[in-house]
Amino acid sequence: MKSAEEQLSTYKSVHLNRKNVNTHFVGVPLIIWSAFVMLNTIPFSLLRFDYLNFEINTATVLSIGILIYYFALHVRLAIGLTLFIFPVLYSSYLVSQSGSVWLIAIGVFAIGWIFQLIGHQYEQAKPAFIDDLNQLLIGPFFLMAEVYFLLGFEKDLNELITTMAVEKRRALEDERCKSH
Repeated sequence: MKSAEEQLSTYKSVHLNRKNVNTHFVGVPLIIWSAFVMLNTIPFSLLRFDYLNFEINTATVLSIGILIYYFALHVRLAIGLTLFIFPVLYSSYLVSQSGSVWLIAIGVFAIGWIFQLIGHQYEQAKPAFIDDLNQLLIGPFFLMAEVYFLLGFEKDLNELITTMAVEKRRALEDERCKSH
């Protein structure tokens, strides 16, 4: 498994433009939430808590698996992502119980991707997942890291991944110039 630094620097290498990162702060949560709405419609339930109006289902199991991956990468960032995912799980479950669930989920999903594509127009770089599908999981991890950096936490990690990302971006641009 690649380290958190390697994963984050690869993602950041195509997310150096602040406008692009800002669009991701809107797009990525919308995509995650809508995906969880859709996952909540899969008829599978391990355990139901009627008094909380919540069940452990496909969305919950998937989020636990992803959180385990995040904890393996970086414990402190994973704690932040855990705090993020609880309201996403709960609100997406509630919406999945409505009559217009697929219309809502697909609409929000499309809006999220529109934000992503606009951001990459600012960046003039293709999305990270084009070359590595695992980068789809790193998007939320990267945004949580950016929140920590904005709050003044994890300064060493920020410096390290930024340096690595700039080097990776130069290599990408050099490769692009050679191919043209």
